[in-house]
Amino acid sequence: MYFFYRILTAAGMLILAPYYALRGWRRGEPSQALRERLGGVPPEIIARAAVSSSAKGVSPGAIWIHAVSVGEVLAAQPLVEGLKRRFPARTVFVSTTTETGQQLARERLRCADGIFYFPLDWVVPVRRALRAICPALAIVMETEIWPNFLREAKRLGVPVVFANARVSEKSFARYKRWEFLVGEFFTRVLRDAELFLAQTPEDAARLKEMGAPEGRVEVTGNLKYDAEPPAIGRFGEWLNDQIRQQERWPVVVAGSVVAEEEEAVLAAYDVVQRQWRHALLVLAPRKPDRFDVAASVAAAAGWNVVRRSVLDFAAPLEENADVLVLDSIGELAGVYSLADAAFVGGSLVPAGGHNILEPAWFSKPPVFGQSMENFREMAAQFLSARAGVQVTSGSQLGKVWVQLIEDNPLRERMGAAARGLSERNRGATTRALDRIASLLEQKGSAA
Repeated sequence: MYFFYRILTAAGMLILAPYYALRGWRRGEPSQALRERLGGVPPEIIARAAVSSSAKGVSPGAIWIHAVSVGEVLAAQPLVEGLKRRFPARTVFVSTTTETGQQLARERLRCADGIFYFPLDWVVPVRRALRAICPALAIVMETEIWPNFLREAKRLGVPVVFANARVSEKSFARYKRWEFLVGEFFTRVLRDAELFLAQTPEDAARLKEMGAPEGRVEVTGNLKYDAEPPAIGRFGEWLNDQIRQQERWPVVVAGSVVAEEEEAVLAAYDVVQRQWRHALLVLAPRKPDRFDVAASVAAAAGWNVVRRSVLDFAAPLEENADVLVLDSIGELAGVYSLADAAFVGGSLVPAGGHNILEPAWFSKPPVFGQSMENFREMAAQFLSARAGVQVTSGSQLGKVWVQLIEDNPLRERMGAAARGLSERNRGATTRALDRIASLLEQKGSAA
């Protein structure tokens, strides 16, 4: 099966390399991005890795963390910071797959010693990258399974840990449907990993059923609970000043909104606007390719739209602005602190949901839809603690927003419950760091 996978990925390279080159050119992406995806690790990272590998008096070797996109980068932040504190003599590098993940990593993971693009899962790029960095350990956030990477790491003696590992209900159902064809292959692939640090007992059980060796699967919790609320930033401070000066109220924030959700969010906002004409909606699309679309959809619906990317902080916000489209990366979490009511997207359509902890950090009860497969346990805890509200439509979202805005005691009580829940579930980072430290010690002793 590996033979066929390698043939397939090799053939795919003939298509993907030109695709990434053309896409990068259209987006103005730096030329080195394609080189990195083909295994060309930046020279400065190779130099830092060499220094780490030659360190005296400590167990040598760098740590390579892979975080696919935005969600994984946010989950990786407490782990990266913890690794730098626990192992100050080691270099820690972070790779991402997506451009948005790369941008956010450079913004949030400044303590990392280097950030680059993950190589395409073809033998040659993977082997080039691993040999250039020579990591003592590779950590893959959540469950991004790349067979060639795992196999080449195993061949080179690099242990791979899956941190914050999870298997969504949808992914597991897809695996079960095709188990007769890919079951044996998955078992061989997962055996190449050294350790799986699962978010929940359910995730651990699914990993074992998919072929992960039972003795290598442990439950350490969800790292996202350990993330620290980001600073509000320059934009957030400017917006807060404008809200106060213009007496804009209420402010509703719809974050991580995906395709086909914009209309529902705008319908909900219409319910709010009918009651409070001086309201303001901050609409934050999940992906950059929806920035233009979201602004166009809002404008076509008759709303007066302004975009974050064209704001002049020396000038005031347009007083007749109805919708502010947050077409930027990394600023949403801080903006939740300004919300009188919030919604976390990717949940009114079948997209699996997004992180409801971000508004909870600021004692804002999250409102979300029914599609929360990627955050099922978290959503259930919030609903059980009456720390969040689940809705089924844009009209219901509008009614819930109005209720939260009108009822101060309810909003404050739910906000306190949301903040308390996020704080009580902390600790996954410490447990993960302890296991990683133990693994590095074992590797050092064996060497």
